[in-house]
Amino acid sequence: MTKILLNSLREYKKDAIKTPIIVIGEVIMECIIPFFIARLVNLLQAGKATPHVLWTYGLALFAMGCLSLFFGAWAGITAANASAGFAKNLRRDLFTNIQSFSFENIDKFSASSLVTRMTTDITNVQMAFMMIIRIAVRAPLMIVFSFVMAYVMGGSLSFIFLFTIPVLGGGLFYISKKVMPLFKAVFNKYDKLNASVQENINGIRVVKSFVREDYENKKFFNAAEDVRGDFTRAEKILAINAPLMQFCLYLVVVFTLSFGSYRVISTGALGLNVGQLSSILTYSFQILISLMMLSMIFVMITISTESAERIVAVLSEKSTLTNPEHPLMEVKNGDIEFKNVSFKYSSKADRNALDHVNLSIKSGETVGIIGGTGSSKTSLVNLISRLYDVTEGEVLVGDHNVKEYDLVTLRDQVSVVLQKNELFSGTIADNLRWGNENATDEEIKEAAHLACADEFIDLMPDGYNTYIEQGGTNVSGGQKQRLCIARALLKKPKILILDDSTSAVDTKTDAKIRDGFKRFIPETTKIIIAQRISSVQDADKIIVMSKGSINAIGTHEELLKTNEIYQEVYYSQNKKEGDK
Repeated sequence: MTKILLNSLREYKKDAIKTPIIVIGEVIMECIIPFFIARLVNLLQAGKATPHVLWTYGLALFAMGCLSLFFGAWAGITAANASAGFAKNLRRDLFTNIQSFSFENIDKFSASSLVTRMTTDITNVQMAFMMIIRIAVRAPLMIVFSFVMAYVMGGSLSFIFLFTIPVLGGGLFYISKKVMPLFKAVFNKYDKLNASVQENINGIRVVKSFVREDYENKKFFNAAEDVRGDFTRAEKILAINAPLMQFCLYLVVVFTLSFGSYRVISTGALGLNVGQLSSILTYSFQILISLMMLSMIFVMITISTESAERIVAVLSEKSTLTNPEHPLMEVKNGDIEFKNVSFKYSSKADRNALDHVNLSIKSGETVGIIGGTGSSKTSLVNLISRLYDVTEGEVLVGDHNVKEYDLVTLRDQVSVVLQKNELFSGTIADNLRWGNENATDEEIKEAAHLACADEFIDLMPDGYNTYIEQGGTNVSGGQKQRLCIARALLKKPKILILDDSTSAVDTKTDAKIRDGFKRFIPETTKIIIAQRISSVQDADKIIVMSKGSINAIGTHEELLKTNEIYQEVYYSQNKKEGDK
């Protein structure tokens, strides 16, 4: 896990390495200062502190203080650069890997979970990393150096610090064992909380139209209360850490003061001067503050470990769709063939979504697909552009198995207007250029004309520079569909798939779009999934899907005579059951 995370450090590796080295200088300065102060106190007590001595020690202490401040500030800067840069690269690597995911990979992670990992989880890891490269280096070094200096100054008196280790170790082990399962649960609940927010914002118009604000508020409150409950339970256990540290701190201070004072007034072997006692007290505070810092690091690492595992789970996820070693970089034509194709979305699924499908489509043909909900119409066309891979059999495009193509090449030539149309914030022209970023204004207008989108674009004050809100909320469903069709046409594909993409368009406009396809892109294979018979009845052939299989193939007239499913759909839409 650590190795995978550190791969994102890259150009910030130097700062990450420099920080611990600089911290060593800071620790050395802070450990030397009490030693010099002790010597100065002893000189003052002995009456040997001449003005020259005072100036010498004063300047030396001032210089060491400045150096300690300089090293501390420098370490803070390099630690901040390294941790912030690490988080930036981690987010980029995470986002880049998500972009490579197939639909099958995406199905494993919810959108809300990915958002939590990109934000909260990475922030936790960033904070832990910053503490590790700075405080996790500083604290142990400070403990070791201070202990050595305390031993030099006070001998056996310094061994009091060793008695705190079992107490602290036992306490931290108990905290870790109890807290880790709670943090694992709380991050899963964070995902649910984000899912609630995302769902509510996406469906805010539905919420308001059904006056369900109170219900949504209650649902969000329950999700937030679950997060609060788990965090509270975890924090209650983590709260043991602070009093445990305070107990050890005061225990050491009391012992050092009482036993140290006894040695100061003693003579002989046990004798201890005031300067030594003051330095030992300083070192004791440094040791115990460092132990408290280690304790804070432990808490942060405990929180971030679960976050790190969630991040690595996404970084380690490999796309189930990969290019072959020597991919084909050209799709010759729009021929499509399914050879005994079966498909299921998961190896754990009980049944196939598609079962033993055989189908042949010639380049330039217009093919309609109809069928009831759940008949696997979308599953069928998703295999053509290789959004999923077949479970059995093979799909051929341009006389080659789709697995032989470079993915970008294949998807550039198999343009899909999906069932759920998405527009992005930006102008209409920006959105259309998703199909071809180098498209000229004339090409954009031509694609819009084919999709009948120019009918409403020309009426807008800013035309193609009209700003589209995120998700296309300021255009109607039919307008959104036409823009998405125009975007797909800009790819100039050999195969165009419309997955129920004219459902929100009136029948007159639907007919104009299909007529434009017939006249202007005759060589492009056109596959139209629709619920309306009118949208497919002029197709060269129509495929009737039922329960993941092809029920029938034929023209409108042939199916109207021979196929019961087609007859039922046609007559129900045209209300001519009496003519049957």
